[in-house]
Formats: sequence, structure tokens, C-alpha cells
Amino acid sequence: MSDTKDVQIERIFDAPIDLIWAMWTEAEHFANWYGPMGAKIPKAEMDVKVGGRRHIAMEMDTPNGALQMFFVGEYREINPKTRLVYTEAMGDEHGNPMTAEQMGMPPGAHMETSIIVELEDLGDRTKMMMIHVGVPADSPGGQGWNMAIEKMEARVAEISG
Repeated sequence: MSDTKDVQIERIFDAPIDLIWAMWTEAEHFANWYGPMGAKIPKAEMDVKVGGRRHIAMEMDTPNGALQMFFVGEYREINPKTRLVYTEAMGDEHGNPMTAEQMGMPPGAHMETSIIVELEDLGDRTKMMMIHVGVPADSPGGQGWNMAIEKMEARVAEISG
């Protein structure tokens, strides 16, 4: 594991803040951009309220065959249109978090990370800062986030025309 800084991605979108907020908080939008290139999101259950749960399924084709992963978490902080904080951990198909032992890690290892999304209204543009605390910037997770945000940019451009 690297000690490189957490994933941090800043973007300015040519779209209003309402649309960028929806990208993060509405399942149908989220499923259209989340994950690295080639990933599909067949399930995005998002109860966007403090204490609400998330359960995301991701499918990808890899050189070793199809891969299916599940992510679970809880919304911790919601300031509509400006700040969203939620946890994320690997989970199972039923929405249960996986333990460190199930992941092949030392017993008791901390498996939960946090995502912080901050938006700033710039009129017809929106500044977004996303930080994934607990995931090193130079990790596969960091690469996946960069691809996902590129997909979000393309989706926003498509919607806002």
C-alpha cells in the first residue's frame, strides 16, 4: 500500500449546480457515469439522507473474465447542492459490508473509506472537489476515479448539450 495522498479530483463543469448534484445523488444519473471505463452499474440503490444506505453493483469484463463487485456505505453528511459525505466499503450482493478477513486482509483491518464531494455554484458552471479518503491517488482506485469523472464530464456535456 502506498502512502501517497488520498484521491483528490477537482473539475469545473459547464453545467448548473443542480445537474452536478443530481449526478451524485440520483441513482439513474450515478449509474451512467460511476466506475472505470467499461464498467456497468446494474444496481444503484441510494437512500440519500443522513444515515441512509448505499448499495452499488459494478460489472466489468477483465482479461480473466467477468468481474462483479459490490460497494456499500452510509450517507454521513448532506448539505443540499454543496456537500455530500458518504462511506464506502466492499460488500456482498445483499448489501452487507465485507470483513477484512473476507477480503484477505489482517483481522480487524479498517476497510471503510469516505468520499467527500463539495460543489460551488459558479452561475452556469459548477466547481466540484471530490476526495476519496483512504484510497491512495496512485492506486487502481485512483485511476478508476479519474476515468469515472471523465465519464461524468461526458454525461454532463450530453445532458446539458
